[in-house]
This record gives sequence, C-alpha cells and structure tokens, in this order.
Amino acid sequence: MEWFTASEYWLSRLVFQRALAGLYLVAFLTAALQFRALIGTRGMLPVPRYVERVPFRRAPSLFHLHYSDRFFALCAWAGCAVSVALLAGLDSRLPLWGGMLLWLVPWALYLSIVNVGQTWYAFGWESLLLEVGFLAVFLGNDEVAPPVVVLFLLRWILFRVEFGAGLIKMRGDACWRKLTCLYHHHETQPMPGPLSWFFHHLPKPLHRAEAAANHVTQLIVPFLLFTPQPIATAAAALMIATQLWLVLSGNFSWLNWITIVLALSAVAFPAEPPDTAGAPLWYVVVVLAVSALLLCLGYQPARNMLSRRQVMNRSFDPLHLVNTYGAFGSVSRIRYEVVVEGTADEAPRADSDWREYEFRGKPGDPRRWPRQFAPYHLRLDWLMWFAALSPSYAGPWFGALVERLLEDDRDTLRLLRRSPFPPGAPPRYVRARLFRYRYTSWRELRETGACWERTFVREYLPPTRLAGASGTR
Repeated sequence: MEWFTASEYWLSRLVFQRALAGLYLVAFLTAALQFRALIGTRGMLPVPRYVERVPFRRAPSLFHLHYSDRFFALCAWAGCAVSVALLAGLDSRLPLWGGMLLWLVPWALYLSIVNVGQTWYAFGWESLLLEVGFLAVFLGNDEVAPPVVVLFLLRWILFRVEFGAGLIKMRGDACWRKLTCLYHHHETQPMPGPLSWFFHHLPKPLHRAEAAANHVTQLIVPFLLFTPQPIATAAAALMIATQLWLVLSGNFSWLNWITIVLALSAVAFPAEPPDTAGAPLWYVVVVLAVSALLLCLGYQPARNMLSRRQVMNRSFDPLHLVNTYGAFGSVSRIRYEVVVEGTADEAPRADSDWREYEFRGKPGDPRRWPRQFAPYHLRLDWLMWFAALSPSYAGPWFGALVERLLEDDRDTLRLLRRSPFPPGAPPRYVRARLFRYRYTSWRELRETGACWERTFVREYLPPTRLAGASGTR
C-alpha cells in the first residue's frame, strides 16, 4: 500500500518522536515535582475535592477511580520512565502494536493529570501536548513507513496553532495592526527570560519589523505547509526560526518547543529511507478510522478560527483530541506584580519587619536578573502573573497559598526560590502588595545594577493570620 505511507519522512518521524518524548519527560517531571502543593491532598486546589463535584464523563482521569498523593506520584514518575524509554527508542524495538501501546501510555497518564489539574493546567500547551501525543500513537515505528494521513494531520495541527494565533492577534489588540505591540510585550510578558531586557531595548523600528514578521509567519506561511517539497520544508524551517527567536526572548514553558517539534514533522530530511515492510491491514484500518474521526472533530476548531468571536486555548472534547490555540490576543502596556511578604512581629504595623518571599521565575527583587526555565513550567509563577492582572484570577487559590505560608508548609515553600523565614519559624502575618514594574534604562542599569524599577501601587491583601489566632483578619 504505497499510497498509505511516505517513506521519505522516516527520519522526520524519528526526530519528531524523540523530541516529543523529551517534552513528555519535561511535562511529567513538572507534575511530579510540583503537584503536592498545587493539587495534592493538602494542595491549594485538591484533586479529591475536584473529582467529588466533576463527573468522569466531563474530565476522564484515573484519579476518578482512586486518588492519593502516593498514587499521583507513581503515575507522574511512571510517565517520566516511559518518556525516557521512548526517548531511547524502545518503541522501535517492539512490534508495531507494542510500540503503539507504549505511546498510548504517556498520553493516557498525562490526560489523567490535565483533567484534574484545574487552573494550574489550563494552558494551551497542555492540550497541544495531548493532541499531538495522541497522533504520535498512530505514527508507527521502524516496521512501517510513516502514514501520509497522520503526517497531514500533524501539519493541520501546526496550521491551526500558527494561523489561529495570527488571527487572534489581528482581531484583538490594535497594537498588532499598528505593529507596536512589541514596544511593550518583552517587558509585560508572563515570565521574562535572561535576554528579555535586551529585547525590550531594541530600536522601535526593529520591534515593528518583529511584529510584521510575526504576521507573515502566522498568517501566510502556514498555507505553504500543504505545498510540495521543498517549499513545505522551507515553511517549516521559517516557523522553527521564529519559535527559536521566541525561546530567546522569554519563558513560555514548552509552547515554543512543541511548535518546533510539530514543524520538524514537515521537514523532508535528505536521507535514504531504510527498507520497511508494507503496512499490515489492521494498522491501515485503525489509522484511517482514527484519522477520519479527527478530521470530523476538527470542524469545530476550524469553525472557531473563522468566527469573529474566536476563542483561544479551549478543548472541544474531554479527551483533548481537538483544540483551539492562540496567544497574546491582547498585550499589557503596564507590568504589575504581586509581592508577598511576611512578618514575625506581634502586631502588623507599616514599620514592621516585613520580609519578601522570592519566587523562582517571576520578577521580585529588582536587582535579580531573570533566569531561563522553559521548557520547564513554573505553574505558581505563571498564575501569579494572572493574579496581578486581576484578583479574580487568584480567587480560588491565593488564600490557600497565604495559609500554607503561614503554616510553613514544606511542599509550598519548595515552589519558591527563597523563604525569608527559617524552617520551623513561620511568620505571624502575611500580606500582599501590588507594584508596578518597569525595565530600567541602560543608564539606570549601570548606576544601580538593577534590571527592574518598581513603584508601590496599592495593598493587594491586608495582613492576615491563621484562623483562630488573635488578631485574625
């Protein structure tokens, strides 16, 4: 069945699969190291409380059948182990059906995590990893050449990621149409990277060129993915270059990296394909049936892209088989940050010894230079950015965060870069204040060594004690 496969993409498949396995590893590692404080039994948004009110049919997950922190850790670390096995190429050493089942394991495990992750997992790259991971199950191994229809569906996902993001920008903030959004974006993005300060200080004409290039890459180039080679490879290479530029300019978890992985599946590498057997009939039937299902389900995200009321980062089914994507339909002009502080004083006065908690990735101390964390995802730091935009974003979990700090909770403190209080001696009061942050100029950087300048705006949360203690707010 030569019409069914494309042997010239065997190396593309190999690179795609190994890179995807690496992203799975990062995702499971992130879950294993952070879940206790976020969604564990004593987490800010506990899984047991969630599965009590959300039925299995709305959020299919192993954790509807059983939940304990130990069981969650087992699933997360099992996902890490399977990802390492896939990264080492174990799927190619198994029969075709065995390789497919091996790829199904991380998808099912990560689906179980995302579907109970609540707001901590409400990011587009979670659904994107699941949608791409599900297709990877049917891409085959060394026994058969890559199926044409699966390669097409991978390009269809890439098209929706890029074109959808381009449309949401043109329909959203006027600064994208004026080519001025990047005057602000590098300063106000959720989590700046070590080079973001320098990107912000690029000349404004170059910022306009960046915005224009973004429009070309997201609104025109995606159509070239469906043209003959080598044009499709050139289009994919341009997308990869754009994503690497974004990797350098900020910390966007694995969003850029999985887009790069998708683009690699469209690259026709100049390599002689190995001899492979013809695809067995059962495999052809399964792949065509699944592909037909996904094409039918794809009507909804396609309709969403063409709608004037286009939405971003939403799944159209509980298995996350088809989703809509997009980012930065609007760009903030001013950066706000929530600064969390504690004091051991008996009474919380303005002149008390307030000490600041330092987060790993989000801006805090103006003299501390941002670090590179992506593709690792600092979930609490990202949600703190949303909390600064509006307290309603933080309503379900911010109070629990403050409570855990007052309790000196070890799992929560592990999410932070530094606690200003020694172990076993938590603060009596915790408060939060809102500051406006801006990048310093070249002159200010030389004179002060600080990359940020911050100005107090208002109180975000008044001094708070644990319930039952005297002076409780």
